[in-house]
Amino acid sequence: MTYHFSKTVNLSFDAAVTATTDALKRHGFGVLTQIDVKDTLHKKIGVDFRPYLILGACNPKMAYEALTLEDTIGTMLPCNVVVQQRDGDKVEISAVDPVASMSAVDNPGLGKVASQVRDLLKQVIADIG
Repeated sequence: MTYHFSKTVNLSFDAAVTATTDALKRHGFGVLTQIDVKDTLHKKIGVDFRPYLILGACNPKMAYEALTLEDTIGTMLPCNVVVQQRDGDKVEISAVDPVASMSAVDNPGLGKVASQVRDLLKQVIADIG
């Protein structure tokens, strides 16, 4: 089982970030965190890295449902979406597959929520570009 799904687009990095955050909003997600991996690696260990942004996305309704079913599921929230520069003018957008990440949790109700979130994140990825 793969742990993510991805799409490569012909957008600038900044345009891909905007398109991704807009698509997340259209599908009920907000971005709670934003980690600029390129900047962090440069500051912390002095290395150059390609543009790479981790967006911590959350659908509040789905998060609430998951938290009521499994109180420590917050260890797996929010859902990460990665926007990263690839060779040439290509940008790849990847989202975690919540079904894969939550498969270790023995809770059938949580599996249903994870499937719903996966479907929404697949729609987000499909909408970009």
